[in-house]
Amino acid sequence: MQDLRARARAAETSVRVAKNRLAKIALEGTQCAGIAPLLDGMTVLTYSEDPVAAAKVVEDFAKDNKKLEILGGNMGGTDLDRAGVEAVSKMPSRDELIASIVGAIGAPASNIAGAVGAPASNIASILSTIEEKAEAA
Repeated sequence: MQDLRARARAAETSVRVAKNRLAKIALEGTQCAGIAPLLDGMTVLTYSEDPVAAAKVVEDFAKDNKKLEILGGNMGGTDLDRAGVEAVSKMPSRDELIASIVGAIGAPASNIAGAVGAPASNIASILSTIEEKAEAA
């Protein structure tokens, strides 16, 4: 449990050991109420602001520790089975998605800046290639 808590803390997620009866009462009337039937036996709940982070931490921990069995979860009001939690864990995190979007937006600008800042010989060779193509047509 200490290892799971340390991994969760590093990923900015939370881990709680819960009494099933109290957890079921707390889940009543929430968008996560659908996971109440999963609460049987010893229960560990993992949650975070980034829905992918909690799933990644638990999946990674479950690979190393066969005693942990993932039963399911909930993401944005949608109940997930075991396969659903695994699929969510393979998705890129919120920060990774933001970085890829920013990279995609910034790529054209960096290409233009690279062409403008290229040595004059490169620009001259590009212009001569364009001129040759125009004469050939």
